[in-house]
Amino acid sequence: MSFMGQLQNELAEFKKEGVYKRLNYLDSPQGPRVKMEGRGDVVILSSNNYLGLCAVPEVVQAGKDALERWGAGTGSVRFICGTFTVHRELENALARFVGCESSLSYVSCWNANEGLCPTVLSEPDVVISDQLNHASIIDSTRLAKAITKCQTAVYKHSDMADLEEKLKAAGRARRKLIFTDSIFSMEGDIAKLPDLAALARKYDAVLAVDDSHATGVLGKGGRGTAEHYGMLGQIDVITSTLGKALGGAAGGFIAGPLALTDYLTQRSRPQLFSNALPPTVAASALASVRYVEAHPELVSRLHANARYFREQLLSLGFKPLAGETPIVPVILGETAKAIHMSELLLAEAVFVTGFGYPVVPQGHARVRCQLSAAHTRDDLDFALRAFKKVGSKLGLV
Repeated sequence: MSFMGQLQNELAEFKKEGVYKRLNYLDSPQGPRVKMEGRGDVVILSSNNYLGLCAVPEVVQAGKDALERWGAGTGSVRFICGTFTVHRELENALARFVGCESSLSYVSCWNANEGLCPTVLSEPDVVISDQLNHASIIDSTRLAKAITKCQTAVYKHSDMADLEEKLKAAGRARRKLIFTDSIFSMEGDIAKLPDLAALARKYDAVLAVDDSHATGVLGKGGRGTAEHYGMLGQIDVITSTLGKALGGAAGGFIAGPLALTDYLTQRSRPQLFSNALPPTVAASALASVRYVEAHPELVSRLHANARYFREQLLSLGFKPLAGETPIVPVILGETAKAIHMSELLLAEAVFVTGFGYPVVPQGHARVRCQLSAAHTRDDLDFALRAFKKVGSKLGLV
């Protein structure tokens, strides 16, 4: 059978098993309600637009102004063709926002994560990763192992005793890097940052935290997990995204000591061989940072919405995973069941995505609800009525 024939057979099997993913096309800005092609107005519970900044006029206008001032892009790699001043402004603002000395932007947080481990680790070193880390962290550790021959280890999810055992086993390593998500995107739980930092100090390790789902979300001012725990300025390395709460366009960054970002500028392959962020994205993200700093009430509103939605789901008889973040997963078990429920909810004009294997382990498929500060109480009540109707139809409540 030909290569294309093999792929077509596998795709047909996906559809037969009920795990085929269909793209839904939007014809409006991202927001609490969107215009979906073929569906009309839909309440969206599937977006990382946590603060509702994707369509805020100040954020949009900043991108338009940047297009006029700097054009569409750099046309090449930053050190070859020059770096726009907006990139420097953005990186300074991001470093200040997350409590670090310096930051370096990338075209995505995936690139940022993949640019970290293979650059700073080599054969005498080890990276130790949480079991439920995002795929970008997993791939970063795999790349480092393949390219630089460093050692890798995985500790049980948020299990500090297991992490300590791994750190003890790595005692002879020259450099030990602990890498963790801060908010685990499929579970909605928060990493034990104080315990992680204490273990890092005890075993002379470097702590790297991917704050993608926490930047703009945790802490009174939305400055992330470090602010949430009262630890601003105490985390060695922070990676995060500009594609979620901070305007939702694209881009990521690594923040930490100046020596780190300087070294990454010299040696990180995603920096050396890839164009910089488009200036429109950089300017919109910069405007988003400034907007969050000026409007911390958005963070309070986000958490109020998340609490209300979680409490109401419980009152309906659903069993969302416990947590204090705007990620509210409802576990269903089988992948086909989660996708079917998401399709039924979409028929009720509520867009929430069903996730299954390989995004989550077999038997742990779920619909993952994500709340936004932009949701009104009417939006949430509309979605809850749909959950009640679909849940009753499926025998879940």
